[in-house]
Amino acid sequence: MTEPLDIEAVEARLQEALVRRAVRARATAVLYPILVAAALALLWEIGSRVLHIPTFLVPAPSSVVSVLGGKAHVLVRHGWTSTQEIVLGYVLSIVVGIPLALGIYFWPPFARSVYPLLVSSQAVPKTAIAPVFVVWFGFGLLPKVLIAFLIAFFPIVINTVIGLASLEAEKIYLARSMAMGPLSTFFKIRLPHALPSIFGGLKIAITLAVVGAVVGEFVGADAGLGHLLLEANGAMDTPLLFAGLVGLTVIGVVFFLLIETAERLAIPWHVSSRTTFKGESL
Repeated sequence: MTEPLDIEAVEARLQEALVRRAVRARATAVLYPILVAAALALLWEIGSRVLHIPTFLVPAPSSVVSVLGGKAHVLVRHGWTSTQEIVLGYVLSIVVGIPLALGIYFWPPFARSVYPLLVSSQAVPKTAIAPVFVVWFGFGLLPKVLIAFLIAFFPIVINTVIGLASLEAEKIYLARSMAMGPLSTFFKIRLPHALPSIFGGLKIAITLAVVGAVVGEFVGADAGLGHLLLEANGAMDTPLLFAGLVGLTVIGVVFFLLIETAERLAIPWHVSSRTTFKGESL
């Protein structure tokens, strides 16, 4: 005679299995990229030594690490300048982009007037606009912030509009049947539904803000990692050039992870729903 099935014990085992899977998934999400990067760096180091590649052409990872340690104070000083430009341009893109998206979605005449201009503005190369900003605003912080803003704000606008427009009509009918007003419907139904798309635009925008800050520093600056890259290129200091690229990469990855963390805190239901565990059994 079989024993009666203990539902609570089965549910407890299931929850434990899900927790273990989540821990393994997070660990592998961090471990796998590190292992791949370490393997590529090792192959790069071996190839540089075996093939005797000149340092001025492609420096070995050990040379880049040596520069990162020896000139850390220089990289930090220039990196702090670039970080300020990125943050200010990114914040400005959010402050302008999201209200602009709301206007485009809720006010059709405004959308017909402004949306084509927004699309046209993205066709203009930002490297062509940057010298104009330098002439107008000088070599200080403002031109770089504006370039970062111009490059970063467009995906925020587009993703916000798409997120707002993707709500099913049935949910709006349900809200009306429950006597919910437009404002309550927006904050309780439409905005939560659009948040995944909005955060997608925010994550794209932060990487573009890094590009914008560097473009502005290339055109005219006396500080910043972009300025440091130009100096290293002029002096044929390739290890310093690669060290500057590493610094920009670290800044971009850190900001991206911060936005992703904010997404997990703001919409945990969306993050958990897209997590899958394939090839594993309970």
